[in-house]
Amino acid sequence: MQNVLEKLDELGIKYEKVEHEAVYTCEQAEFVKKLVKGQGCKNLFLKNKKKEYFLYTLPDEQRADLKTLGKENHLGNLSFANENDLWDILELKTGSVTPLGIINDTENIVTVLLDKKLQGQKVLVHPNRNTATISLDFDNLLRFIEHQNHKFVLV
Repeated sequence: MQNVLEKLDELGIKYEKVEHEAVYTCEQAEFVKKLVKGQGCKNLFLKNKKKEYFLYTLPDEQRADLKTLGKENHLGNLSFANENDLWDILELKTGSVTPLGIINDTENIVTVLLDKKLQGQKVLVHPNRNTATISLDFDNLLRFIEHQNHKFVLV
């Protein structure tokens, strides 16, 4: 498992980090917004019937409409991937899903789906563990994704 914070430092990507108790839902993480500036994010690990995998990042207050997401982006019917796939592909546990997890996807299986509403904002995501949150510019998140040779789609 690679250290995502070391990779961000290596790439010269500035971020602000706050340590906190483990959180498993957006509601539990709400207090983090008082500690560090940024848009809270909901991160969903998804798959389709063709066994293609997607990591969908959207504003935490927004409802995820998987049916529309799959249809509008020609991805097929999307459903949640299971915990075993989450661990086998991204080396993440439930509650720690983050677009930064692609650092562990050495086979570039996962396509990152990013909600357009996040553009131009600071985003709050976990650094591959749910006991910390980092704030980084959306453009720097894109830089990280591109550096990891992963596809991303703005949805």
